[in-house]
Amino acid sequence: MRVRVLGSGAGGGFPQWNCNCDNCRGLRTGSRRARQRTQSSIAVSADSVRWYLLNASPDIRQQIESFEGLHPNGSPRGTPIQAILLTNADIDHIAGLLSLREFQPLCLYSTKQVQDWVLESNTVFRAIRLFPSQCTWKNVTTSGRHEIIGVDGRDSGLRYEAFPVPSKPPAYLMDLVSDWSEETIGYKITDPKSGRSLAYVPGIRQIDADLAALLGGCDCVFFDGTFWSDGELIDLGIAQKTAVEIGHIPIGGPDGSLARLAHFRDVRRIYIHINNTNPILIEDSPERRIVEEAGWEVASDGMDLVV
Repeated sequence: MRVRVLGSGAGGGFPQWNCNCDNCRGLRTGSRRARQRTQSSIAVSADSVRWYLLNASPDIRQQIESFEGLHPNGSPRGTPIQAILLTNADIDHIAGLLSLREFQPLCLYSTKQVQDWVLESNTVFRAIRLFPSQCTWKNVTTSGRHEIIGVDGRDSGLRYEAFPVPSKPPAYLMDLVSDWSEETIGYKITDPKSGRSLAYVPGIRQIDADLAALLGGCDCVFFDGTFWSDGELIDLGIAQKTAVEIGHIPIGGPDGSLARLAHFRDVRRIYIHINNTNPILIEDSPERRIVEEAGWEVASDGMDLVV
């Protein structure tokens, strides 16, 4: 399958509009070796014609325009985007749906809980279902392997498996949500012809043995690279919560993802959803060198690969 990284940053992108941290300031002034990043999303395809997005970033219009494979073609109105698979209800994963509201038929995959949060708790999202055929919403369960079917009703040539991911509800839902069990999922996408697969986990708080085994059985893993250290935001005076408290396992440290997944050997490993404060964004930083020497890649917008 072909994979395109549409966006590789965390919420706010890089540089973040209101941030003057060393990373953002250095990127703006050109004093740091780094590249701009929009908010995270990837697109996958079995035929390079019909595309399936994982999450809908607030930057989706810019991401579509930057990738010819997602441009409309043929009829006056249309899109190669066949479906969007949502991992959770975070703003940086769902806000792009509002940019796709132009009476364009959509096919969305998510848990029932996320569907309820998006449509029932946020009335503005009714703009994507103004008439019955505008939006087809398919409920995702964390069991079994399933065909990905888009708006054309045809088999995509890809299969998905969803799995629960320890995380936390978005901040805008914290006072409304009591059951967090279906807040976040990850996806394993498989090409049944080749048998090759990728996992997409842009946000996770902890790694258990079952999840490590699942990821280790994939050919490629896009994994939460939000923060380098657990106290990153506290040390910068930006927030009073640790990375884990916010819902993201850090990369570094004895309990970080770099150490917890160090046993992977034949898996292509790529950090995505990278916060603007994370030093791995700086291409000549010590942290970036540590990550790369450990066999990991750092996702960038426009990254293209075949799994």
